[in-house]
Amino acid sequence: MAVEVTMPKFGLTMHEGTIQRFFKSPGESVKQGEPLYEVETEKILYEVESPAGGTLAVALFDEGAIVECGVAVAVIAEPGEDVGEVAARYRRAATSPVSNHAHAAHRPHAAAYAGANASATAQGVGSRRAVSPIARKLAAELGVDLARVAGTGPGGRVTREDVEHAASEGAAPAAAKTAPAPQARASTAAPGAKRTAMRGARKVIAERMHQSLQTSAQLTIASEADVTPATELRARLTRDFDFTYTDMLVHACARALLKHPRMNARLEGEVIISVPEVNIGIAVALDEGLIVPVIRSADRLALREIAVESRALAEKAHASRLRLEDVHGGTFTISNLGTYGVDAFTPILNPGETGILGVGRIVEKPAIYRGEITRRAMLTLSLTFDHRVIDGAPAAEFLQTVIEILNYGER
Repeated sequence: MAVEVTMPKFGLTMHEGTIQRFFKSPGESVKQGEPLYEVETEKILYEVESPAGGTLAVALFDEGAIVECGVAVAVIAEPGEDVGEVAARYRRAATSPVSNHAHAAHRPHAAAYAGANASATAQGVGSRRAVSPIARKLAAELGVDLARVAGTGPGGRVTREDVEHAASEGAAPAAAKTAPAPQARASTAAPGAKRTAMRGARKVIAERMHQSLQTSAQLTIASEADVTPATELRARLTRDFDFTYTDMLVHACARALLKHPRMNARLEGEVIISVPEVNIGIAVALDEGLIVPVIRSADRLALREIAVESRALAEKAHASRLRLEDVHGGTFTISNLGTYGVDAFTPILNPGETGILGVGRIVEKPAIYRGEITRRAMLTLSLTFDHRVIDGAPAAEFLQTVIEILNYGER
């Protein structure tokens, strides 16, 4: 019996994924566990493995298509099956509403494929034009009239780039020809203004940050710390191995979390869950958005090991090679904007976590030290925490512990 390969769901916040490429073409054999296609989510690129061995009968979506989780992406014909018959059956399901309805009970994803994909890839009855799925969705988001978009793809197919170009050139929106939606608001953008749809990583980041503020009681406290001992220590240790101040803070926070486990806990419903693992997430800024790879069991790693791990994760993030296990399971996050010249800021909690540390730049300034005015290296640390899980006083104690370990802790 043919096996459907569906769009996986990586975590509660994932609702859809973008097919980047297929590793197999229809008619090629595939082994169970062999990578079949690559999907891009808001966080990672992930290779989806074939759940069964056989022959790829049909790919139900084009590369670049945005597919909802749970929807069939491809169909594998098992050994002994007629590959052509399997492919034809699914193609009929995509173009025949009657056939869709008749087979929905046996192939629940076929109907979803027909509704989501057939209209985007098949020649439209009225327009007789081919439009890629991602181009059709983007056109709807940007309000671009596809009838006014010139297709540059094979056979005049309208691509994502065509829609983006049309939007930047001010193509007449389809909404102008139809009645406006009940809740639609008139655009205040000046003529010729470039419009960019909030989608992909940017859309997910917006949703998660809004969710974080709406579902937790966030409070931020800040402390200007004298980190002169830490700067002197780094100057000495960098002769032996390369590391950053962020690495030092990961090391300090991991050990401070062991002394203040409530900051490493999470709230589920009305129950505070104590988490035994100390997994520190490091916010990494990319052109397409923010991502937080995770250093696992950071409390068990020496500073040198943390430096190696953080560098490897940062390189993978910038090369879009992060795996699912690289971005899940964080219990605390560090966000460092000091390299951008920022003195202090208010970080927003990663949903599900109790604390996040915002790190500013280190500035040498006059300060009173041992009764004298002298030049010291000062750093502002901002700790945002969920007041439902931990109160202000223990949160402040945690922050002071971080500073103490940063300056004097064993390494």
